Amino acid sequence: VQLQASGGGLVQAGGSLRLSCAASGRTSSMSVLGWFRQAPGKEREFVAGIRWSGATTYYAESVKERSTISRDSAKNAVYLQMNSLEPEDAAVYYCAARTYYSSGYAQPTTYAYWGQGTLVTVSS
Repeated sequence: VQLQASGGGLVQAGGSLRLSCAASGRTSSMSVLGWFRQAPGKEREFVAGIRWSGATTYYAESVKERSTISRDSAKNAVYLQMNSLEPEDAAVYYCAARTYYSSGYAQPTTYAYWGQGTLVTVSS
């Protein structure tokens, strides 16, 4: 599975961004696609996830009320719409895929495939 993240950029606080993750290869093996982010000096943290079947979504509490994760199976793509961005949202955002269903979807170690990351900068 190969993942390509895009959509990052510079946005003012209070603005919105839509991140995209294009998947290719053996996408039939994917069970959950997740978005993670990592700010300088911080650990990689879970942002949102979606089952490839599309039936279930997961969010971190910090973004739950202002983010929406969705997927387009025809395009093998997952999207993360983030609104009301805050300076604390600034980070490199990564999409990742895991190949099994279980608890621990927020743990990056449970994801086998990772995209290259896209940088989100939020100006205050």
